[in-house]
Amino acid sequence: MARGGQGLARVAVVVRAGAAPLWWLGVLAASIGVLPPGLTGRRIGVIAGAALFIVAAAVVAYTRRKRYTAFARGAARAGKHDVLQDRAVTVRNWRRGHRWSLLLAFLAALASAFAAPAAGGMLLAGCGTGLFVKATWLGRRERAEGALVWVRVDWLDKRGGGPARKAVKVYRSTGIAAGDAAPGGARRRTAALV
Repeated sequence: MARGGQGLARVAVVVRAGAAPLWWLGVLAASIGVLPPGLTGRRIGVIAGAALFIVAAAVVAYTRRKRYTAFARGAARAGKHDVLQDRAVTVRNWRRGHRWSLLLAFLAALASAFAAPAAGGMLLAGCGTGLFVKATWLGRRERAEGALVWVRVDWLDKRGGGPARKAVKVYRSTGIAAGDAAPGGARRRTAALV
């Protein structure tokens, strides 16, 4: 980075990066996992899975909200030499860093189907849903405050760790139009040319 600038990744994009893979792997694991009758039987497995889905989504969505809020309130303005990382790069880095964890979680969800059918897959899908809800919440905060929040790339660990981990000290902020991701970390929709 020239002249002391830092590489910055969008906080909402980092949070949202795991939502889709966890959701789809969970749905796939639950679909396959409902086939064996399991020790508990399909009905109990699915009911337990539904409860796990709700609990996981709530826990993931609400965990560390105070930390995110405190960092967002104290965010320093990004400097002109800071480099804003593209959304696709941030997502790719997170998914590469977590590919083995995602694979192991998927295999564990499949294996758990022999005890409680579909429960492990629904737990994974609940975690993905929770991340999506958290990213949406961050997006509402960004719109309300009129500023996007960013975290230094070097504070995210090599496995693509979360933006509220202990190594993170402060966030940076930019105007609402900066970068290529909309508030909440989704792809920015460009207006159609007339």
